[in-house]
Amino acid sequence: MARLIHSMLRVLEEDRSVRFYAATLDLHVVERFVFDSFTLVYLAAPGETFELELTINHDRTEPYALGDGYGHLAVSVADVQAEHARISAAGYPVTPVKALEHQGRVVGQFFFLTDPDGYRIEVLQRGAPGRFL
Repeated sequence: MARLIHSMLRVLEEDRSVRFYAATLDLHVVERFVFDSFTLVYLAAPGETFELELTINHDRTEPYALGDGYGHLAVSVADVQAEHARISAAGYPVTPVKALEHQGRVVGQFFFLTDPDGYRIEVLQRGAPGRFL
């Protein structure tokens, strides 16, 4: 059986991205590998095994075009309202908290956060119906 282990994002500035993910999602560096033309940085939350891999190409000077194929990453939190207030107060770009309804029933609460390279991250209330673990 397959097990998801990481997702990779190409980022322009390593330090900026590492600071962002630590401050907003409590993701910290667990491994870092420097090669001739690129660096790989693996981030994870305390106690979690799924990692976010940041790839930094050394010769890259222009931001990456995200195109129309990228959707978003998703994380769940214990209190979506509190996390929204904390992240917003720290000055990071977030959308308003929204409720997702299906047939008159609220099945989720969420907001989106945007990282320094333009990647969107959905922050979901944990314990909602569905797969919001």
